[in-house]
Amino acid sequence: MKTIDVALIGGGIMSATLGALLQRLEPDWSIEVFERLSEVAQESSNPWNNAGTGHAALCELNYTPEAADGTISPAKAVDINEQFQVSRQLWSTLVEDGFLPDPSQFISATPHMSFVWGEENVDYLRRRYEALKDEPLFEGMEFSTDVRVIREWAPLLIPGRRKDQPIAATRITSGTDVDFGALSRLLFEGIERGGARIRTGKTVENLSRGKDGIWTIRLRDEVGRTPSRVRARFVFVGAGGGALHLLQRSGIPEAHGFGGFPITGEFLRTDDPAIVERHLAKVYGKASVGAPPMSVPHLDTRVVDGQTSLLFGPYAGFSPKYLKTGSNLDLLSSIRLHNLYPMIRAGLANLGLVKYLFGEVLSTKAKQMEALREFVPNAKSADWRLITAGQRVQVMKKDAQKGGVLQFGTEIVTGADGTIAGLLGASPGASTAAPIMLTILERCFPDRFHGWRGEIERLVPSFGTRLNDDREAARASIARTAGVLRLDGVAESAVDASSTPDVTPA
Repeated sequence: MKTIDVALIGGGIMSATLGALLQRLEPDWSIEVFERLSEVAQESSNPWNNAGTGHAALCELNYTPEAADGTISPAKAVDINEQFQVSRQLWSTLVEDGFLPDPSQFISATPHMSFVWGEENVDYLRRRYEALKDEPLFEGMEFSTDVRVIREWAPLLIPGRRKDQPIAATRITSGTDVDFGALSRLLFEGIERGGARIRTGKTVENLSRGKDGIWTIRLRDEVGRTPSRVRARFVFVGAGGGALHLLQRSGIPEAHGFGGFPITGEFLRTDDPAIVERHLAKVYGKASVGAPPMSVPHLDTRVVDGQTSLLFGPYAGFSPKYLKTGSNLDLLSSIRLHNLYPMIRAGLANLGLVKYLFGEVLSTKAKQMEALREFVPNAKSADWRLITAGQRVQVMKKDAQKGGVLQFGTEIVTGADGTIAGLLGASPGASTAAPIMLTILERCFPDRFHGWRGEIERLVPSFGTRLNDDREAARASIARTAGVLRLDGVAESAVDASSTPDVTPA
């Protein structure tokens, strides 16, 4: 049985990013990727299984919650944006190195907007804008309650809307649309050129750590069911919804107490050029009461394989599967004695979420169109079709005081000896792949990390600093990555801003 240096389980953006980093840091290490499906990037990283926003907190209102006293802190939004800048810097350096090809294959300039209606929400968005506008990473953010201005920014939002409805929007033109499926494939192609082996159609059935500290990975071919084994000195479990099961099977105590509740995502999609050409933005609203952060409604421009489409959603549903191509037994088979109580306590503490999901499961196409028409009043049902997006697994974990809590965001799980690491959770996920992988490298390879630092700082020039603390550094980094990734220009709206807004009288 052969022994390799690194095993990457799962063929998505996380494994691809870690593989690219490790190959630059340790070119002589042997790397193998194990993906259950016949192609990489077909689950959460598939462009139709996510919104490709490139989460930078430019428009996502859940990153700037309102405190009980009415204040709005920019801290979480700034932190998310800092992380996305790390990813942008890494991609830019890899483009400059020739490791990644033409960036238009995976990223495009797309303004990010927040849009709300109703007096309370307008007041909230104004205060959010005031909290963010002077932060260096949010430089250039605009705010307006003027229907003509908002129509210029996003023409579909206005026609058919009541004239007396209070509305407000923010816009920042430095946002992006990212095809994480294409980016994952390009990263895998790069590490394959560097000597890594990409093994698709391989299911990882079990992980066990030997007395020598090396992991034995038990594999099975999806075609032919042939079993095999490989040994690895370091294992990364980046299997999306499948990561929980594998971390449990690894036996590491750090995985104890974690549970997962699957949530299905659905979007309305249109490819009609007459509609698509009138909207160039990712527009986020406020989440419904009880809805999880990953269910914030948004109307998104998507560019996939050179074709532009619009998505609206997500609508939540339920499936017991942890992966879109998973098993109906995924949820049941993940329950252990050590995570049953935390899962029950988390569920009881979030009955509003349970009620929300139940209502979403029963939602009809007519009700889904009602939600869309809050954004696009003149939307016609015939122009939009429902697509099923990827599965998201909501993490539940132990809590000393509450017994169990829902954990929003991405949870990093690492073994005490640093020979295994994995990820649980979802948003902001793919957008923050680079900083998450750098965190894993620092945790798992503390004896090597100092020696890697010079190359890491070349790949990510701002590493170890906060761009938001230095306005000139923030400007320089954003300008550099925009230039390398060809994000300098944003297409102008096809609608004449001087035209009369088409609103419905009160």
